[in-house]
Amino acid sequence: MTLTATHINETLERCRKGNQQAQLLIYKQYYRAMYNTALRIVKDEAEAQDVMQESFLNAFTKLDSFKGDATFGAWLKRIVVNNSLTAYRKNSKLSVVAFQDVEERLDVPEDQGISNSDSESSPKVKLILNTMNSLKDNYRVILTLHLIEGYDYEEICDIMNLTYANCRTMLSRAKESLRSKLPEL
Repeated sequence: MTLTATHINETLERCRKGNQQAQLLIYKQYYRAMYNTALRIVKDEAEAQDVMQESFLNAFTKLDSFKGDATFGAWLKRIVVNNSLTAYRKNSKLSVVAFQDVEERLDVPEDQGISNSDSESSPKVKLILNTMNSLKDNYRVILTLHLIEGYDYEEICDIMNLTYANCRTMLSRAKESLRSKLPEL
C-alpha cells in the first residue's frame, strides 16, 4: 500500500484533527522502514520497536511543527534517527557489553536509501552489513547514517553533534576501517 504525496498530505491533515484511522494509515505506510532504521542504530529488536513507537507518538503529537519543507517520511526518519541515537547512547552507558546476535534486516522502500537491486538475501549486502556491525560503534552509526540512510555531512553533524571537519574525518576513517575488514568483492 503506497500513498501518493497528495493522499499523504490529506491523511496528515486528518491526523492533525486526531483521526485515529488516518494515523493508522500513516503508521502502516512507514512502520517497516522506520523500524529498520531504528534497528540498524540500536541493534536490539525490542529497543528498536520501542524507539519506533515513541517516534510515531512524537510525530503525531508534534505534527503541527511539520512544515512540509521535506517529505513527511524524511521528517519522520529524522525523529526516528534522533530517538535511536538517544536510546543507543543511554543503553551504552548502562551496559558495558550487550551481546545479542541480531539478524540485520534490510527492508527499505525504494525512495529511502538502498535500491531494490540490493536485497537482504544478497551475499555481498549481508557481508557488508555484518562487517559494518563489527566496526566501532561511532563508525557503524556514521556509516549507517551516510551510506544507508542517505544523510549528508551537515545533517550528520547535527544528528551526532560533530563539527563539519570531525564528521568528514570520522566518516573517512569509518570507510577505511570498513574497507580494511572487507575481503575483495
